Amino acid sequence: MSLLRRRKNPADRLVTLVGKPGCHLCDDAESVISAVCGELGTPWEKKDITRDEELHRKYWEQIPVVLIDGEQHDFWRVDPARLRKALGG
Repeated sequence: MSLLRRRKNPADRLVTLVGKPGCHLCDDAESVISAVCGELGTPWEKKDITRDEELHRKYWEQIPVVLIDGEQHDFWRVDPARLRKALGG
């Protein structure tokens, strides 16, 4: 049995951007996520904290927040190289 972790295919991952309308950092994060996910073929979605009480309670001080497969990856600023690496690209 190999001790190396098997790398997931970027197309099998899901990136979620948690933000809100009118947030310039959220707009910046969306641009990075759109470019990196487009390059790797990774699906992504946006969620609005103003429409979800649980997300608001959990993340309102950190937006934008980036989740990968439901786990927090980043907040405030999204580094394209770090996101690409986390997705296996």
